[in-house]
Amino acid sequence: MRERIEKALRKSDAEYTEIRIESVSTSSAHFRGEELDNIGSSKTLGGIVRTLVKGGWGYATFNDLSNLEIRVKEACESAKLVGKGESKLAEVEPVVDEITATLEKDFRNVSLSEKKSVIEEYNEIILHYDDKIETSTVGYNDSFRKVWYGNSEGTYIEDERPDVGVMLSATAREGDNVQRGFESVAGGAGFQIIEGLQEKAVAAARRAVDLLSAAPVTGGQYTVIINPKLSGVFAHEAFGHLSESDFVYENERMKELMVLGKRIGSDMVNIIDDGNILGLRGTHKYDDEGVKTRKNYLIKDGILAGRLHSRETAAKMGEEPTGNARAISYKHQPIVRMTNTYIDKGNAGFQDMIKDVNLGLYAIDMVGGQTSMEMFTFSAAYGYMIREGEIAELVRDVVLTGNVFETLMHIDMVGDTVEFPPAGGGCGKGGQAPLPVGFGGPCVRIQNVVVGGR
Repeated sequence: MRERIEKALRKSDAEYTEIRIESVSTSSAHFRGEELDNIGSSKTLGGIVRTLVKGGWGYATFNDLSNLEIRVKEACESAKLVGKGESKLAEVEPVVDEITATLEKDFRNVSLSEKKSVIEEYNEIILHYDDKIETSTVGYNDSFRKVWYGNSEGTYIEDERPDVGVMLSATAREGDNVQRGFESVAGGAGFQIIEGLQEKAVAAARRAVDLLSAAPVTGGQYTVIINPKLSGVFAHEAFGHLSESDFVYENERMKELMVLGKRIGSDMVNIIDDGNILGLRGTHKYDDEGVKTRKNYLIKDGILAGRLHSRETAAKMGEEPTGNARAISYKHQPIVRMTNTYIDKGNAGFQDMIKDVNLGLYAIDMVGGQTSMEMFTFSAAYGYMIREGEIAELVRDVVLTGNVFETLMHIDMVGDTVEFPPAGGGCGKGGQAPLPVGFGGPCVRIQNVVVGGR
């Protein structure tokens, strides 16, 4: 493959050219209630040529490798049509590398019938947990992606990227009251991580039933403690996207708000994006431009310390590339994306966080949300009231809203243990979803949070 890619690259007359070829095998199985909704597997092979001429990008996608040199010429012609300025790419040292995935139990060697049997058991556990369980959604997905990447500067990389996960959802009903419980596990690992999840199936069903009798939270302003999964989602959704430099570069308001060296949080706030953390879904040694991933401080001690870059955005903003140019498949060009984003640990124990809270809220996980510039709205999966320094009753319909910069300033305690929930799903941006990412953090205490409810 290397010889084929390098031969095609030599046919380019662009200022810069790269070729990314991917072979992807996938399988999936999904139950909806008692019915097997779908099951199947697929294999695809394709690639993309991307060229740069006078600041303009041209590209050509393909499924037939026999005409690779023609695709290079097509991408060059496209770039010439749009290029009217100056090409800017941050310099990186060329690399030659091969990354091989090692799986304890390779899901490619597990039959589709066995995969179905594993999740069918989880589905039965949910459906028979309680008479109030109305239905379930249980799904399994895996993919194994082999990537060959080469560019006109001499970089050549072969990379294997596994991903496997299961999602468990239970729906309970009592009259007009409908509640759901969710659990998921996913990772860049082997089949073993989705085995033995019977207790998670029970937990999803139990939560759906318990929420039927939980009272809606009373709306107001509270001291709120968010659990590691919700703190990770907050770091990713509310702040991480603001740190993606293509967004900053193209938005004048964000340029004013996101000035490096500016204080934007309390001094105990540290937010990091790191593509090197072993076993997480956003972990890759190199991004889709062949740039080595690294640990990037976005906020350090409350100060805006960095942002995420492709080679092009780094050059345009006079900063270093960070290894954050990612594409969901060969059908797409790489854009600036997060890898594994998290809030770093502090020094507070959980009991220290709650002991002086007379009336507050412990918000857990997330089922939905949206962001608009610096404003966010998150729906927690559920929560518990905190009363006189103790965890009290279960509550539902917990919606957290606010301004991300005000919220970062209102963080007054950060937990002493970082957790990375092995959750499924993925990130969406620019029509590329769901991109596998990791997120996490410790428990975090925030003052004066607006909580919607009744």
